[in-house]
Amino acid sequence: MLRHPFFVMNMLKTTFLLALMSGLLLAGGELAGGRNGLYMALAIAVAMNFAGYFFSDKIALATYGAQPLTPEENPEIYARLAPIVQGLAQRMNLPMPKLWLIPEQAPNAFATGRDPRHASVAVTAGILGLMTDRELEGVLAHELGHVINRDILSSSVAATLATAITFLARMAFWFGPRSDDDERGGGWSALIMMILAPVAALLIQMAISRTREYAADATSAQVTRDPEELISALGKLETYSRRIPMGSVTPATAHLFIVKPFSGATMMRLFSTHPATEDRIARLRAWSPTGK
Repeated sequence: MLRHPFFVMNMLKTTFLLALMSGLLLAGGELAGGRNGLYMALAIAVAMNFAGYFFSDKIALATYGAQPLTPEENPEIYARLAPIVQGLAQRMNLPMPKLWLIPEQAPNAFATGRDPRHASVAVTAGILGLMTDRELEGVLAHELGHVINRDILSSSVAATLATAITFLARMAFWFGPRSDDDERGGGWSALIMMILAPVAALLIQMAISRTREYAADATSAQVTRDPEELISALGKLETYSRRIPMGSVTPATAHLFIVKPFSGATMMRLFSTHPATEDRIARLRAWSPTGK
């Protein structure tokens, strides 16, 4: 099985970052609500870690209204995608992932699941109309790169925990204690958590995702032996994702996609979960025999 050379390092880094996110959740709960807030945060952390491990793929797919791709319900799309994915999976010694269609015109794709045996790959309707089969192979090889590098679990868990931190911060703003001497909290601490917790969650997502996009790009180039497939696809995705941003995406789940799924607003750029597309293309050029 193909494996990125930094597989172990990435897993250790992910474990540390996810522990940091859980710690942030607990610290925020105590800051905003004292002991009661800590207990609530602990319960949320346990629940979200459990849900993140076993159900993060279902949560991510449901968030974007993904529909299963089957030969019965979507014969033309399935006939186009399934052979590409099956061929890539065989080359990478991976089980065939489940295929999903997101009814969204913005071109994008993501992979999710807790391990290769439970992996899913979702594509938007927009990417199918935009890409050639050759470009789709580059994109799908990238997504299977996340599967083989075991990025899909950590990214999905990060999304659920980041959502939980944001939720707790908003809860703290409205329900944090204000005058109990036995509780270390109050309106100001709740307000601070309201502002800082989402920022911290997004920064952790950024640390998890940026290097892994490079790794998945490299895996795609290695498996297809034709970096130009993904180079061409990324160029199109960069152009068209700016014109047609996804309307329902949230910052907590944006890192799942192959390119950032929202427009380049100033605040969003500060917390981008993806490296610049031109940097990704430049790295892929180094894999290309032509170097062009």
